[in-house]
Amino acid sequence: MKQKGLILFLLLAIPFLGLTQSPAELVKGIVAEINEDGEKSPLVGVNIFWEGTTIGTASNGNGEFEIEIITETNKLVFSYVGYENEIVQVNNERFLEITLNSSVELDEVSVVKRQKTTTISLLDAIKVENMGENELLKAACCNLSESFETNPSIDVSFTDAVTGTRQIQMLGLAGPNVQLSQENMPGLRGLASIYGLTFIPGTWIEGIQLNKGTGTVINGYESIAGQINVELRKPEEADRLYLNLFANTESRLEANLNLVHRFKDEKWSTAILLHGKDNSKKFDHNNDGFVDMPTGHTVTALNRWKYIGDEGLSFQAGVKVTSLKNEGGQMNFRPGDAFTTNAWGMKIDIERLEGWAKIGHVFNDQPWKTFGFQFSGSTHEQDSYFGLNDYDAKQNSFYANFIYQSIIGNSNHQFRTGLSFQYDKFDEQLNGSNFDRKESVPGAYFEYSFLPTESFSLVAGLRADHHNLFGTFLTPRLHIRYAMAELAVLRLSAGRGQRTASVISENSGILASSRQILIQGNRDGKPYGFNPEVAWNLGMNFTQKFLLDYREGSFSVDFYRTDFDQQVVMDLDQNPQQAIFHELDGKSFSNSFQAQLDYEVVKRLDVRLAYRWYNVKTTYGDELLKKPLLASHRAFMNFAYQSRNYWKLDYTFNWQGKKRIPFTSSNPVQYQMNDYSPDFVLMNAQVSKTWNERFEIYVGMENIADYKQKNPIIASDDPFGPYFDSSLVWGPIFGRKTYFGIRYKIR
Repeated sequence: MKQKGLILFLLLAIPFLGLTQSPAELVKGIVAEINEDGEKSPLVGVNIFWEGTTIGTASNGNGEFEIEIITETNKLVFSYVGYENEIVQVNNERFLEITLNSSVELDEVSVVKRQKTTTISLLDAIKVENMGENELLKAACCNLSESFETNPSIDVSFTDAVTGTRQIQMLGLAGPNVQLSQENMPGLRGLASIYGLTFIPGTWIEGIQLNKGTGTVINGYESIAGQINVELRKPEEADRLYLNLFANTESRLEANLNLVHRFKDEKWSTAILLHGKDNSKKFDHNNDGFVDMPTGHTVTALNRWKYIGDEGLSFQAGVKVTSLKNEGGQMNFRPGDAFTTNAWGMKIDIERLEGWAKIGHVFNDQPWKTFGFQFSGSTHEQDSYFGLNDYDAKQNSFYANFIYQSIIGNSNHQFRTGLSFQYDKFDEQLNGSNFDRKESVPGAYFEYSFLPTESFSLVAGLRADHHNLFGTFLTPRLHIRYAMAELAVLRLSAGRGQRTASVISENSGILASSRQILIQGNRDGKPYGFNPEVAWNLGMNFTQKFLLDYREGSFSVDFYRTDFDQQVVMDLDQNPQQAIFHELDGKSFSNSFQAQLDYEVVKRLDVRLAYRWYNVKTTYGDELLKKPLLASHRAFMNFAYQSRNYWKLDYTFNWQGKKRIPFTSSNPVQYQMNDYSPDFVLMNAQVSKTWNERFEIYVGMENIADYKQKNPIIASDDPFGPYFDSSLVWGPIFGRKTYFGIRYKIR
């Protein structure tokens, strides 16, 4: 494609033209005063600027601020009417706690501003949606897979009607096309790309950063549809104790406990995060003979440590263990029936161990210059069966990354460069067939940034990687930002993504069926016999913030186009008794359009409206068809109200259009499905009340209208027959559910 060559040429030429830029290094902090009770209280609207310059910012509704580091001076001025100016010399500090002293006795003045639950910076070249903790608290949000109910950019669906496993989609592409990272290191990949979404409890999450399309080359080459980065709670600033208890009407019980300790020297801090979930009761509300939700339990624990030194040195490390055991199938299934035709059953046992470490250093006399090391490793072991399908798998992974950041001449020209290494070892067995592979990928990258004016910035990156099975390849990426006005920003992005498809684990829903699995890869020495998936993504987005009737709002619109050069296609249309995997032979693309409006329509009532359109098509056999089980149209509304006395009400309305269903017309009439599903509406609501900023009670309801897909399991009356299939899920498989819980925290 000509556009691909042009992008690559521009990226190679930009360093010589001096047109580049990387994300700026920031100083963050909070500004407060001592109130009449002798306690710290945040100050809103404090002017913060570098001495002798006009470069500045202001503190938000929580007294928080962030400002870009410059080379001209390291003295930061804090100015507020009625308070003494404070001048702070910034060396290696990256988080400041500033307390201003009153210089004049003033009459009482109340300044109130509520922090938005999701924010988008107008300064970054890459559009990133920052979902804060309050956004996640709008719903039950028991784990990462349930964290996007109030975000219209992410679709959440079920892999099948037996295992109850949720998967996400972005830009109309399946979750594995989205790069999932944890604190900017590889997170849920390979075997964990589907089930792993349940391994990150919502109470552990401090925030989520979401960007569509191509991302930065610093984080690797795998992003195709976008990136989701999860930030866990930091021990140096998190609540010392956070307890969350949850239960719903389907016998789901959860307990979460976060414990934090900060040592007296203020250099060391540590956190222990604990999570437990239990489903012990069987339900069959639709009377199809199958358990609606598997029974079992999940236990997850994490311990992390952090050190912040005086000489610009910082260090953190952590370890996490997860154990998941689920059992489902027919109501009369017992473990002794496994691999027999007495009763159809499924079991999933997963044991996972993860560890990571980061080391960073900032030069005191040159605060724009830093370097850091990132290390992570994991082992993931799965023992499972689905009826007569026996699937066991193990993955060992290791990741290392070295990053160096500095400037060329001045802060208008910045760069980041480094080396990375990714290693994965997979051992998979499906019904006696082995699918083993080892992947090792050393790589190098360079990202150069240019910020000539406040209205224009550009980030260009290029990385080269050598894959032991696929050879050497380049990953170019480009981001351009233009501020058309003070509160209006246009962004453009383009780039390449490449990934290895984990064919079985990423499509595990088909294992809960009688379909014959045919993997038609014919490339010797390649994973499953297939080449890697390769795609190019082009994107454009526009964000306009505004102030109407003294209340803030924002409007955004975006369009993204993804074209696959190479892809592993799962074809369910050729034969309803088969799932055929083959390499793409023809076109495959995704067009995504979304418009979104956020506005505080009346005081303390925030409204989010969105409309999203997809045109996603792939060549199946010799025919270009719409991607199955994906709605082309979606409309979304979210209302969030908070009263002065800390009552909160959240309501979400989600309409999804019809979805194409794979071919089933050759089945007996009673086992056929329509060509398209009906459209449907989902509604969720939650009410919560907080006392003393410590204790909170919440009650919610999911799927208020109790809408369900009728007979989601084909041939549920004959699970060992040729027509049994639970993978064609287009709508909700659970009806109305009520939940309640409590939260308690000590700061």
